[in-house]
Amino acid sequence: MGSGRYMDDPFIRNPKQSSSSSSSPISLSNPFDTESTSRSASFESETISEDAADFGPEKLAGTVEFYERHVFLCYKKPSFWPARIEASEFDRLPRLLSSVVSARKCNMKKETLLTICEGHDGTETSNGDVLIFPDMIRYRRLTHFDVDTFVEEVLVKDVVWLPGNPEPLSGSYVFVCCHGSRDRRCGVCGPSLVTRFREEIEICGLQGRVSVSPCSHIGGHKYTGDVIIYGSNINQRVAGNWYGFVTLEDVPQLLEQHIYRGEILDRLWRGEMGLLEEEQKKTQEQRFQQRNVEKITDREVSQESDNYVQQNGNSSWCMEEENHTESMTSEKEISVKSASSRVSNSKNGSSCGFKICAAMSMWLENWEKEDTYAALSVVCAVASVAIAYSSYKQLK
Repeated sequence: MGSGRYMDDPFIRNPKQSSSSSSSPISLSNPFDTESTSRSASFESETISEDAADFGPEKLAGTVEFYERHVFLCYKKPSFWPARIEASEFDRLPRLLSSVVSARKCNMKKETLLTICEGHDGTETSNGDVLIFPDMIRYRRLTHFDVDTFVEEVLVKDVVWLPGNPEPLSGSYVFVCCHGSRDRRCGVCGPSLVTRFREEIEICGLQGRVSVSPCSHIGGHKYTGDVIIYGSNINQRVAGNWYGFVTLEDVPQLLEQHIYRGEILDRLWRGEMGLLEEEQKKTQEQRFQQRNVEKITDREVSQESDNYVQQNGNSSWCMEEENHTESMTSEKEISVKSASSRVSNSKNGSSCGFKICAAMSMWLENWEKEDTYAALSVVCAVASVAIAYSSYKQLK
């Protein structure tokens, strides 16, 4: 059963703050932000840098409230989203879905978070499409007439809603908070991050494998840019990892380290779907410990290798070359000694014969290809002269 944290508003992560209304289009509803949004009407890199300096990896981790399922409703573009889209009189579909989810959340088996993401007709995500993680399912074209049935079947009973024609999702899905009417920092930072993600995806040839979408308020605007990545981890389990303070320069590293290698980027990591706040911190500590062990092991291996080289004077490949040379020299010596022995043991052998044969043997061992070619050239020349002279005598 759900814990009821999102009872007042499934779009907001803090029900206490969500109950308060504000006339400001940039007001924050954020369980982690104690600052007033009136302090600044624009996003500035200096502000982000100051916030980032106050939050190291240890503080950033554990800032995602516990949830087990994330539902995204694809609906229009961020520029059309009001500050409180879940309560907007003119946005009927998200308002009804939010209302029904709030009313039925006490009957849900999984703690569910509801968020708006970009959707417009003629694209991969059309208006009314619903994406559900970690189920990795897309339902097409939800309308306000279907909301009650959809919530009952899919979110309460955990069964398939057949009218929605469910489709399996594959690859990785990146969501970036771009809710500018809620907080102008996200309105400036978010779209730039989306653009950079799409550029890097195209450069890396990841189209069709990585999808990027702007999304509405997810909590924690003080950590702008806020990014969530859903996809299979190294254990082939669908995970949802949250990152904060993401800059344009971090985008290539997130694509390479998190999506390609399946490794967490801890300096920006806020938490993960399915983990309590304390579990998130503990998980990160375990990763730090594991990395320290790996570093110590790598240093020990490197030290052993250095000691071996110092003791033996050469690296392993140099030793192999040296052994190969010694082996060739030894074979030559054995060949000469064998020839000498055969000569000395023959019945007609003598000390003079031994010396001649030994010298011949050494000469043959040192015979080079070039010597062979030279000898053949001389022989051919002599034969040519002989043939020419013979022909000349016959003509006479």
